[in-house]
Amino acid sequence: MSRIRHIRGSSLATAGAAVATAALLTAALAPAANADTRPTRATAIENAVSAVAAHAANLGLTSAQRTSVRDVVVDKDGTQHVRYDRTYRELPVLGGDFVVHLAPDGAYRGADRATGKAISLTSVTPELSGAKAAGLAVNALRAANPGKALKRVTAKPRLIVDALHGAARLAWRTEAVAEDSLGNPVARTTLTDARTGARIDAWDSVETVTGDGNSLYSGTVPLETTLSGSTYQLKDPTRGNTYTGDAANKTDLCIFGICISRAPATLFTDADNHWGAGATSDRSSAAVDAQYGTNETWDYYKNVHGRNGIAGDGKGSYNRVHYGSNYNNAFWDDSCFCMTYGDGDGSTFGPLVALDVAGHEMSHGVTSKTAALTYSGESGGLNEATSDIFGTMVEWYANNASDPGDYLIGEKIVRPGFGKPALRFMDKPSRDGNSADCWSSSVGNLDVHYSSGVANHFVYLLSEGSGAKTVNGVAYDSPTCNGATVTGIGHDKVGKIWYRALTVYMTSSTNYAGARTATLNAAKDLYGAGGTEYNTVAAAWSAVSVG
Repeated sequence: MSRIRHIRGSSLATAGAAVATAALLTAALAPAANADTRPTRATAIENAVSAVAAHAANLGLTSAQRTSVRDVVVDKDGTQHVRYDRTYRELPVLGGDFVVHLAPDGAYRGADRATGKAISLTSVTPELSGAKAAGLAVNALRAANPGKALKRVTAKPRLIVDALHGAARLAWRTEAVAEDSLGNPVARTTLTDARTGARIDAWDSVETVTGDGNSLYSGTVPLETTLSGSTYQLKDPTRGNTYTGDAANKTDLCIFGICISRAPATLFTDADNHWGAGATSDRSSAAVDAQYGTNETWDYYKNVHGRNGIAGDGKGSYNRVHYGSNYNNAFWDDSCFCMTYGDGDGSTFGPLVALDVAGHEMSHGVTSKTAALTYSGESGGLNEATSDIFGTMVEWYANNASDPGDYLIGEKIVRPGFGKPALRFMDKPSRDGNSADCWSSSVGNLDVHYSSGVANHFVYLLSEGSGAKTVNGVAYDSPTCNGATVTGIGHDKVGKIWYRALTVYMTSSTNYAGARTATLNAAKDLYGAGGTEYNTVAAAWSAVSVG
């Protein structure tokens, strides 16, 4: 049970009535020394509206287009960054997003656009019907899940303008979802040319890792709970009412607003406010890990980056544990703003509620509310890497003796049957047998969990440097692709650089070359151009063959 105490005081020393009056007038007319005089979100949006109107031509805006604000970042010095989505003749534009950068006084400084191509179509009437697009998407879903008997297959086509894959064209964006034979959800997004029926792109739609309370992985941890009558609820009123519920080993099918069934999230309760037994025999043990992971992720983003919750709006998400039967996965779902964890099959994976998994999955939510990196090609690799990076940063931030910070992904959840000591290895991603250490022109053709290796490798080198070393009791040996030696700047600075790059400079189409530019801009903003941090960012990208 949490109690909030406020301590606030002030004093005014005077030497006569005239001095007192002058001091009071000064206090009334001037802002307090520690007052936050930065522009508000509303002011930033108002400034951006004026800037967008004045620079519409440079942003590719025409009378057929409309814009809407997705996110706002206001720096400590008052510099403003307002992120927009756009529509064309009332259709959403994939790749139409852009970020407007404004000086502290609201003056226009520039913009980053997902695409610089003109957006103009002769018609927004499709030649291919939505029903046919849905059929093609279902075929794509089945082809992506060979050998699986899919059931409850549903497809929802939506007409959009695709500006992300070359010249702007009318397209169907179709979310196809189903259940496999175990009742686990599968989903795939397919882009189809609305004139020719040709497939433009396709990607998996469930972003996953294949993965005081007594937790499974993090020891005994503090929990903020809610007292309701005489019963404690695993709901945290200090972090947006985030809570954890029991999915009762059921599954759901509710992705991108298509809901056929949903597993429950029955709120965990307790009589004495001591949760879990540190073993799977107590169902609340996994709930402790999930809630703890949510707490640490919330605190990391708030205390390190000033972000209040996953969406930046102070609202909490929720967790479901014990999802499905032997489910070897965990996933974030934007449609419910929730995290879901499987119990694993016991031989390959244990319950997937480890701290870095929680940070990874909830960071998908942060990405979706900011850069919205497309989940395919190099952008998809950066999307996955962003979650690996911040999952790692959350683990370092938590500083938990039972799960100390490292550059391994999912090391707590793997079991002997998996055959490797972790899911992924940031010092040398190819240790997993699939991930790329170095960029090449073919990286974008890999599964996004493997193309992410380039950015993961960059972050390790930027944090710790190249060569063999032991960090926090874990041995690493990180090579460089160009044979150069890199000296790291520490993971704290790296997390700040990546967060600023993600929230201020990256867009939905950012690729590895764009990520280099975005992180250099972020390093310049935070630490100055030409300094150690800026130069090391450049060196670390070169060390993984980017730039």
